[in-house]
Amino acid sequence: MKPQVQYLNFLKDAGLLSLSCFGGPQAHLAHFQKLLVEKKKYITEEELLEVNALCQVLPGPTSTQTLTGIAYRLRGPNLAYLTLIIWMLPSVVIMTVAGMLLASFETNQISIAFTRFIQPMAVGFVAYGAYAIGIKAITRPRAFLLMLLAAVASYFIKTPFVFPIVLFAAGCVTAFNYKAHPREPKKKFDVAWANFFLWVGVLVFAAVLGGLTKTKPEFLPIRLFENFYRNGSLVFGGGQVLTPLLYTEFVQYAPKHYLTSQEFLSGYALVQALPGPVFSFSSFIGALSMREFGAHGEIAGALMATAGIFLPGTFLIFFMVRIWDSLKYFRPIRASLEGILAANAGLVAAAALLLFQPLVIDQPLTNIFLNFIFALATFGLIAFTRFPSWGIILVGLLLGFVL
Repeated sequence: MKPQVQYLNFLKDAGLLSLSCFGGPQAHLAHFQKLLVEKKKYITEEELLEVNALCQVLPGPTSTQTLTGIAYRLRGPNLAYLTLIIWMLPSVVIMTVAGMLLASFETNQISIAFTRFIQPMAVGFVAYGAYAIGIKAITRPRAFLLMLLAAVASYFIKTPFVFPIVLFAAGCVTAFNYKAHPREPKKKFDVAWANFFLWVGVLVFAAVLGGLTKTKPEFLPIRLFENFYRNGSLVFGGGQVLTPLLYTEFVQYAPKHYLTSQEFLSGYALVQALPGPVFSFSSFIGALSMREFGAHGEIAGALMATAGIFLPGTFLIFFMVRIWDSLKYFRPIRASLEGILAANAGLVAAAALLLFQPLVIDQPLTNIFLNFIFALATFGLIAFTRFPSWGIILVGLLLGFVL
């Protein structure tokens, strides 16, 4: 705790970061380093990297948890919750409005053909996510095999429940290799359980409430909160890993099918061009899921989706930031991360294939070729150049309008 840090000063800096942090969690960390460490000296570089490393092993939005975790260390939960709201607000508002506009276009039969090029671009972004996770996680044949098995399972089993099973199983496989990790000095394991019980309590309560209201359309916002809260509790690896979970649940899963593949890809591409958290994509999905209920319903859907996706990671970072020094003593926990990260790479790779399928099935050969070229070019620009993601999407939109 550092009482000398003023709420207003830190919140102003959080607002500045929410408008300037492009490029996803890896790029966000560089922005945090420059402003919070070098310029404002709220924390040291070692403290920043420690909090970020902790967030890497927790489910939830990595950069969001890092920023709120820093705020929690500085002035406790009040500053952390305010920081969370300010950090996510700009991108959440934009994505909510985008979802409402897309729903309005379709209601009024306005063509959205201008999004045709950013849809394969979204596939390129997802493919890069698999690549970025894979080069970090796949360091030995065992990890490659886990990645492959996870990809096959998520590709062929079209249910959202496959993801927690795959992640848990992969983590258990590598947890048995705990002896390869050095021992840590023993520390007193003193746990403040409040935020953990809050996380579990909301998860169970939302699941029960969602089950009781599943046949009542007017309670769809409650079920949306449950869906996103559950997914937010399972996402290890940031926004890239969120994609396959949401695509399976809201596009492929027959009982829901709230969005088309075209709508999903358009929203995912747009969020890549915005500053702030990639998890704000959930606001777009929430708004479109409630399109039958008018503007008020769309706003309610976006709010419930936003709360559902961001709250689990927030509760968990508040819990874990206080006990991590003790928890990392347990070698099986550290060993399980290898399997979880490898499985994540497989889930995202399968998502790229699933997202690309609607762009080639029953399409003219010319369209298939163009979609492949745009996906490949996007992957190459992101992976091997410094061309900004927002610039790529802007080019795609301009080409869509012109052509």
